[in-house]
Amino acid sequence: MARIRVGIVGYGNLGRGVETALALQEDMELVGVFTRRDPAAVQTLRPGTAVRAITDLETMPGEIDVLVLCGGSKSDLAEQTPQLAGRFTVVDSFDTHVRVPEHFARVDAAARAAGTTAIISTGWDPGLFSINRLFGEAILASGSTYTFWGRGLSQGHSDALRRIDGVAAAVQYTVPSEEAVDRVRAGERPQLSTREKHTRECFVVLEEGADADAVREAIVTMPHYFEPYDTTVTFLDAEELARDHRGMPHGGFVIRSGESSPGTRQTIEYRLQEDSNPEFTASVLVAYARAAVRLDAAGDHGAKTPFDVAPGLLSPKTPEQLRAELL
Repeated sequence: MARIRVGIVGYGNLGRGVETALALQEDMELVGVFTRRDPAAVQTLRPGTAVRAITDLETMPGEIDVLVLCGGSKSDLAEQTPQLAGRFTVVDSFDTHVRVPEHFARVDAAARAAGTTAIISTGWDPGLFSINRLFGEAILASGSTYTFWGRGLSQGHSDALRRIDGVAAAVQYTVPSEEAVDRVRAGERPQLSTREKHTRECFVVLEEGADADAVREAIVTMPHYFEPYDTTVTFLDAEELARDHRGMPHGGFVIRSGESSPGTRQTIEYRLQEDSNPEFTASVLVAYARAAVRLDAAGDHGAKTPFDVAPGLLSPKTPEQLRAELL
């Protein structure tokens, strides 16, 4: 059977993670990395990986089965996903939760017009956590669902920080409230505000001459990303950032706490712990890239989310193998 031909669009931490994940897939092969930068200036992890200009995609629809889009949600994917879905089957990790419906609509229109398949918002949240929230609500009809993230480095929020004028480099950590987690696990089913569940910690390197107060204000007032949370901003130099914030751990919990009958408590908990946020997210993207190709081959076109994809489509194993080995 022919291997699935994959292209990577964008080559930051997530793009490198996809390159790493693809090397582990026997049914997939990497056609190349496509970048807006000078291809000659991009150093890939694997010496044999081809790097080409993103404009080269205009002549390659027949040479690629699926594109894995590795840009940021704030500025890249909102434009790139519908644009590229007009020519290719694609997957992305769009993670601005409140804007998923409008992103879906734009991508769906482009993919249906082109006869392609686009799976959006894959990753772990949105993505795997979304599925576990759905499972919890469907199984425990009477209950409350809670999602806690971290403590960990958020790629999307860190990317949003780096796009602020005056910021040279930055990372952001999401920190769950231990008290809130304990209350949920105890079955209290508390009403928790956004601020009561998490805080956000930002570590920022300023560009030379930047106004620290203006940068801080731009951060803490940013809608969706930081405004709803208690956010601390710490300024440091580039050496401190490189020394103390090299790792990219993350993770979190989805907890559904409810009752199956009066007084009979039931709790469902899904936990994820990652040494590398980008590598884990990339691994999810690659699995959904496989599913996207299968859906496209079946003529199931348009935009999809993880809710719309049967789990068996993610696996390289046949349905017969899955029934015999995992069911």
